[in-house]
Amino acid sequence: MSFARPLFLGLLALLPLWWWLRARRLARLSGTRMSDVRPAEGVTERLWVARLPVTLRSVCLGAWMVAAAGPRLGSARKETRSEGISIVLCVDLSSSMLAEDFAPANRIDVAKQTALEFVRARTSDRIGVVAFAAQALTQVPITTDYAVLEEALRELRVGMLEDGTAIGTAIATAATRLRRAPGKSKVIILLTDGVNNRGTVDPRTAAQAAAAFGIRIYTIGVGTRGEAPVPTGQGVDGLRYQNLPVEIDEPLLTDVARATGGRYFRATDSESLRHVFEEINRLEKTTVEQVVYRRFDEAYRVPLALGLLALGLEVVISATFAVRVP
Repeated sequence: MSFARPLFLGLLALLPLWWWLRARRLARLSGTRMSDVRPAEGVTERLWVARLPVTLRSVCLGAWMVAAAGPRLGSARKETRSEGISIVLCVDLSSSMLAEDFAPANRIDVAKQTALEFVRARTSDRIGVVAFAAQALTQVPITTDYAVLEEALRELRVGMLEDGTAIGTAIATAATRLRRAPGKSKVIILLTDGVNNRGTVDPRTAAQAAAAFGIRIYTIGVGTRGEAPVPTGQGVDGLRYQNLPVEIDEPLLTDVARATGGRYFRATDSESLRHVFEEINRLEKTTVEQVVYRRFDEAYRVPLALGLLALGLEVVISATFAVRVP
């Protein structure tokens, strides 16, 4: 229950004040001396009858004060409107992503798990996945089917595409997917551990085209600083690893991000990669609008009727059982 005019409820504080003033007046009258009290014998037994009209008047006034406050019963219905953000995750699948400098696994496995956590943290955004190496391939078009997205991320593996790193092609493919995506906010998250060495599209040119479509790019350089154990071939017992210098074209990734109003991040281990995705998650918040509809039913009739009933009883009792004699 709520009240349309709750300030009127403050008038209820006047009722105790009225009773207090009345009690003081009666106390002064009770001090009057009488020569013979025998006529007053038996009056105390019927004292409650004398007080009944005043009590009913208090009930009447209190009920009307509550009615004046406008009591109402209502229910609310919430409607959530979310425009959402369109996001494309670009994941590098070149052979260097098998480097084992990201405990407890290699770069690609940690990147997949972190991307899965990122997808699970979104609730109303449209997300797509582009895998790239020497070429770029759309694994999942932009969708809100998070189950399909999670399955596609789990299935990513090095060797699906010809080896290499075509950053410009990846950006162009993702921008094509986002070009006609609904909503005002469009984002590419590009994760790579190398240098652009394949493809026919220059990454900076692709970034400028994406910026023209209102697409923002966050680039993530994945790899420790210095050297890392990188697979160099197939041995008898599996992949053969060799410590090689980690080469990430940070100036290029920084330029690509800045050209679109995004940011470049460097992740040197699994924990820092998780923090990078958390930071992007914080920067790209979905705007959710909640519209609340309220319907009220006026409930003033009950206290109003109660007040009228109390007033009527007071009039009847005052004229019959509790007649005042001058």
